Amino acid sequence: MEPIITMDYGSGGLRTAELIEELLLPAFGNAALNDLGDGAVLPDLGGPPVFSTDSFVVTPWQFPGGDIGKLAVCGTVNDLCMAGGKPLYLSLGLILEEGLPTDTLRVVVDSIARTAKEAGVQIVTGDTKVVERGSVDRLYINTAGIGVLRAPGLGRKALRPGDAVLVSGSVGCHGAAVMMARGELPVEGDLRSDCRPLHDLSAAALAAGGVRLMRDPTRGGVATTLNEFVEGGALCIDLEEEAIPVEEPVAAACDLLGLDPLYAACEGRMLVVTAPESAGAVLDALRALPGGEGACRIGTVGTQRPGRVVLHTALGGSRILGKLTGAQLPRIC
Repeated sequence: MEPIITMDYGSGGLRTAELIEELLLPAFGNAALNDLGDGAVLPDLGGPPVFSTDSFVVTPWQFPGGDIGKLAVCGTVNDLCMAGGKPLYLSLGLILEEGLPTDTLRVVVDSIARTAKEAGVQIVTGDTKVVERGSVDRLYINTAGIGVLRAPGLGRKALRPGDAVLVSGSVGCHGAAVMMARGELPVEGDLRSDCRPLHDLSAAALAAGGVRLMRDPTRGGVATTLNEFVEGGALCIDLEEEAIPVEEPVAAACDLLGLDPLYAACEGRMLVVTAPESAGAVLDALRALPGGEGACRIGTVGTQRPGRVVLHTALGGSRILGKLTGAQLPRIC
């Protein structure tokens, strides 16, 4: 391949074939993809399908703890998991800027392949487009995913007063890591994105029993996601500020910019609402796995302030947490 991506690589001709045969097939090759048809023919899933799609435009394309390729796999895999699905297959759409170094694309493709293998999913179909220099920032990615439903009935309608609100680890790490990578933060310490696939953690939580609802708090962070659980309904969520895990480098980074870590994006954490009697078992299951060591209970579903998320502070006061307004950090994923 040429050292940079030219318009020819999106022409559908010889250069496109070269890109597929020399870079993409060696990384992703499998029975469904190798036929190079207009779509993938998949086996019977054995249950109701779960489907999701997402697009990724993060800047910079690399950040501590990940890159746009890892993010593209984790984002869609995690959405399938949060819907109660077991992820199986992904499509991959690449939009490349003319002039993109081929070595950069190789790094991203290798990251996609590595993360897909970790998550147990196959890339079975895809597409590549090349656009004129300046039309995009290096590269954008779209992934769509298919899985099989393993936990029907999850959702906000399943919530009950007294349910426990859990988080699988410290919050705001992805948002803070991307800010640092943009050169905006003179912060010391090991500040890394939490980006990871949640297939094992979600499966463990479901196996422990009593799960009502799961979500990964990406754009808008924990506060916005929890608002989506209760808005317009009869229930509220009471959060205990002292119980919410925030790593010191994340807290320092947010303090510098006047941001709230509860609104900073996570890309490898999940919020889990469980029946109260199941909370201990779910926490034990999460803590036994990589990425879940810091799982803890942070709140309770209540009825006192319908449709609201209430943060009870360490000083004994309380305040309402609304949804994020504006873009705290654009192009985060």
